[in-house]
Formats: sequence, C-alpha cells, structure tokens
Amino acid sequence: MWLILLSTFLISLGSLIGVFTLSLKPKKLEQILLYLISLAAGAMMGAAFLHLLPEAPNYLFTLFGFIGFFLIEKFLHWRHCHHAYCDEHSFGHMSLIGDSLHNFLDGLIIAAAFTTNQSLGFATVLAIALHEIPQEIGDFGILLYSGWSRRQALSANFLVALTAVAGGLIGYWLSDLHQFSVSLMPIAAGGFIYIAASDLLPEIRKETNFNKSLLNFSVFLLGVLLMLIFKN
Repeated sequence: MWLILLSTFLISLGSLIGVFTLSLKPKKLEQILLYLISLAAGAMMGAAFLHLLPEAPNYLFTLFGFIGFFLIEKFLHWRHCHHAYCDEHSFGHMSLIGDSLHNFLDGLIIAAAFTTNQSLGFATVLAIALHEIPQEIGDFGILLYSGWSRRQALSANFLVALTAVAGGLIGYWLSDLHQFSVSLMPIAAGGFIYIAASDLLPEIRKETNFNKSLLNFSVFLLGVLLMLIFKN
C-alpha cells in the first residue's frame, strides 16, 4: 500500500517540474524535450512488451486498451502535449480535465502493477514518470499561454496531478478483486503502446537532421534497455 501511495505522490510532484524550464530558451527547451520524448517512448514500449503483456492472460484486452485510449483522446479532447506550447489544446481548463483523467488512470495502473508484483510496479512507475516529465512541461506552458499566472499554473497542475494518488488508492481497494489487476495489465499495455505510437514516436520522426535522429534513436533504445534491466 505504501509503495503505491509513495509512487503516485512522487508522480504528482512531477507536475512542478515546469517551473524549472522558465529560464530556458525555447529552442533549447524543445531540444531537451525531444530527448525526453525519445526516452519515454522507449520506456513505454519496453514496459508494454517486456512487463505488462507477459502478465496478460488475454491479449484481446490489449486491443481494447488501445481503442479505449484512442476514444478518450478523440471524444474528451485529451491530447498529450510535449512542447512549450500546443495549439491543439490551448484552452487551459480543457487541458486540466484531460490531465485529471489521464493521471487517475496512471494511478490505477500503478496500483494494479504493484499488487501483481513489485518488479512490475517499479517498471511501470519508471515508464509513467519518464512520460510525465515532458508532458508536465507542456501542460505548464499551456496554462501560462492561456493567461494563468505561474503560481496559478503550478497549483492547478499539482492539484490535478494528485488524481494519480486517488487512482492509486481506488486501484488498491479494487485489487482484492483478482480479475481487476489481471485485466488491467493488458489494457495498460494497449494504452502505453497507443501513447508511444500516436503521440511520442511521431514527434521523434519530425527530426530531419541525421545525427540528431541517430541520437534520438539511441535514447529511445536506452528507454527500452531500462525496462530490460528491470526485467532481470
């Protein structure tokens, strides 16, 4: 129980990272974000295929997870942002609503992972944390560009991020139902694959410089390697 609470709270603290980017020049920030995106993409793919899917009794649920995350993005206008400013959802309140659901689902997934086994739990937390860093930087930028003050943006981001703790608590209570954890693992795998394939990898592909592309690919492989290390 305490590992779930600690993990989801630390994930929530990641919402404050945006303030450390204020002193960076936009071009430098975009470069850093691209490397973070590459690392997150590798980690999420690695977590899905090396950790979550092996725990899945029914791979059909992975397809359900993939489709489910697509529908959430399509109809609730939840789109992951990985830039200092995103035109796709510049309306601050809409961004917060989408993030609330996203963070709550993260909490459920973390709880299900830890109640399955600790190794799976730590790997899942790492994959989610690596994805949260570029996302939270983007979310912070969205709120600033929507007219929020720095204090308002940080406070709102943190409060919304705490829904991960709520998800963790509810997930822990539901873990007594064995089918909950068993069913959520392939659904989470589908979600990770969807996020990596639809949101993260397309950002990496936009890089046209060969050397930078090679470096991004190396960072992507590093993310996969991190998941492989947790596997052993």
